Amino acid sequence: MEIIMQLKKLGYTEYESKAYITLVQQQHATAYQVSKHSGIPRARIYDTLDSLAEKGLVMKEEVANQITYRPIPIDIFLQKTTDSWQQNMSFLTAELAKLEQQQKQVEKKLLVLKNEEMIVSYCRKLLKKAKKRIVLSMWDSMYELLREDIEQAAQDVRIQGMTLHVKAPLETLDQHRLTYFTENKNSKQWFILSVDGEEMVYGASLDAEPSAFYTDDAAHIYLLEDYIWHDVLVNRLVQRNNDNLEDWVAAERAKFFSQIEEAGDRES
Repeated sequence: MEIIMQLKKLGYTEYESKAYITLVQQQHATAYQVSKHSGIPRARIYDTLDSLAEKGLVMKEEVANQITYRPIPIDIFLQKTTDSWQQNMSFLTAELAKLEQQQKQVEKKLLVLKNEEMIVSYCRKLLKKAKKRIVLSMWDSMYELLREDIEQAAQDVRIQGMTLHVKAPLETLDQHRLTYFTENKNSKQWFILSVDGEEMVYGASLDAEPSAFYTDDAAHIYLLEDYIWHDVLVNRLVQRNNDNLEDWVAAERAKFFSQIEEAGDRES
């Protein structure tokens, strides 16, 4: 019976569940009658009823040298169960929070997030937690998934960073200039979301195979926030300079990474 399964989930044994249900149906009965109607072996019925009495679910009455059992009213049983559940949840919430806080103090995390739903969920959670500032770098595909959450967060904290191909982003965000990299269809559309300098989610575009990372490690957060700042800085310098600085930046970048690759080839 489904009701027995639900009572067992609340912590009662199968015999206790069957005995209580039988008493609710009979209103009051002897141990023999409970055993007969519930199918509980007579050798176990007294222990079962005594257990229910100790838990406050059954009242034991003795009249004319005969012992009978009566269940507590259903509304009292449900209230008792609700109160017990709430007390357990309050205790677990407090204790688990303490354990989590202790773990945070001991060990910094780097978690791998493997599907779009989880990645977006982590980002939304961080945006809601923001108290001071948010730093981000996002292409349009990710920004649009989080637009409402970003705009909501912007009502309480300052949001800075870079967007790529985003239409009508927040005014506090810089828009990346058009470059060979931004217009190349093979470019990976990375995103970074940092909150209060304490937590961060970063990863590749969700259009490809979803993959991202969550971290509260200060070194990760500092390096990637600094990366965003340098991207913003270069973007502003190119836009302000009258010379064709874009070509120079592209050439220097190509030279830098080609030299790294050549050094690696020589070592191998």
